[in-house]
Amino acid sequence: MTASLTIRIEQSFAAIAPERWSRLTGASKSGPGGYNPFVSHAYLSALEESGSATAKTGWMGHHTLLESDDGTLLGAIPGYLKSHSQGEYVFDHGWADAFERAGGQYYPKIQCSVPFTPATGPRLLVAEGQDADLMRQTLATGLQQVTRQLGVSSAHVTFLREDELPAFDEAGYLHRTDQQFHFINEGYANHDAFLETLASRKRKALKKERRAALENGITIDWLTGSDLTEDIWDQFFAFYMDTGSRKWGRPYLTRSFYSMIGERMPEDILLVMARRDGRYIAGAINFIGSDALYGRHWGCSEDHPFLHFEVCYHQAIDFALSKGLKRVEAGAQGEHKLARGYLPVTTHSAHYIAHPGLRKAVASYLEREREEVEQIGDYLESHSPFRKGERQDPGKTDEGEEPQ
Repeated sequence: MTASLTIRIEQSFAAIAPERWSRLTGASKSGPGGYNPFVSHAYLSALEESGSATAKTGWMGHHTLLESDDGTLLGAIPGYLKSHSQGEYVFDHGWADAFERAGGQYYPKIQCSVPFTPATGPRLLVAEGQDADLMRQTLATGLQQVTRQLGVSSAHVTFLREDELPAFDEAGYLHRTDQQFHFINEGYANHDAFLETLASRKRKALKKERRAALENGITIDWLTGSDLTEDIWDQFFAFYMDTGSRKWGRPYLTRSFYSMIGERMPEDILLVMARRDGRYIAGAINFIGSDALYGRHWGCSEDHPFLHFEVCYHQAIDFALSKGLKRVEAGAQGEHKLARGYLPVTTHSAHYIAHPGLRKAVASYLEREREEVEQIGDYLESHSPFRKGERQDPGKTDEGEEPQ
């Protein structure tokens, strides 16, 4: 069977029909593997068409397609040829610096992920009805071949699902781990039922925090679907630009990106917006998967104590519980999420490094780093706000296992 398979590269989602892509893992609500909005054709094509992720911004489309001899799409890896390491949330700047000091050329590299999106999801996308293990192995080895043929330094597959790791391990990729904080829904009827599982002092502190966040006449709206008008996007984009400019220097996403996702996938988007004196003053954007709510970014035009926590974390839990979603993934970093019921979860990435010397050095580094990540996770877990005996098991995090 493998003799009739072909690996080829496609640079633009405009050349990939949405109906072909929708049959791949996670790419649609009717397809295999549970829906992950970030690998949908709607989301990935909007990043490209809006000018957010393009060759000009250092994200040249380099999507690996696995096809049969009659052109049927059997699998794919969304990917980019990159001239920098920005917007990835898995940091390899040190690797690049060391390799270039030794006379190597680290960039360009292949980055297989969703641009600007630190959310776990399928990376080895397999069409419905195919042998998933075989297709994943073929994709993983095919990506190595593409890397060597291009003559680039490396290929990096980040925020992959845990059930995809065996294909990368078998192909000899290096395994990297990191930590995020996720809320796990243990079947709570509502937010109060969740709070009852916390230690008394923690529970009282969070109730006080939520009351304080809504002082000064602040109310919260959930906007989705037809609520997402151009006027709403204008207001949210102003929050994003203001807060993003202060936090990151130059926000990555363009205004047209929001219009595009609002047109193409409005039912998959939740805006949590805070209103005061008849106008919106803050908001957070979330994406709705088949079993998870994914928090992405927030912004505000006024500063109020605890409002960030309310809009980004507490409201996300409320929404997830109301819709029966299994978890909330609140993005990268942030130990402050622990006190609000978000527990440490291990995230995974796989790295193919062509140069033997650099590969050996990175492998040694990653072995130590994995041990540190595990130790830190154990420490953080022991300091969770849950009552003894009530703590969740955050280990199940993926969509196949189940994580992000």
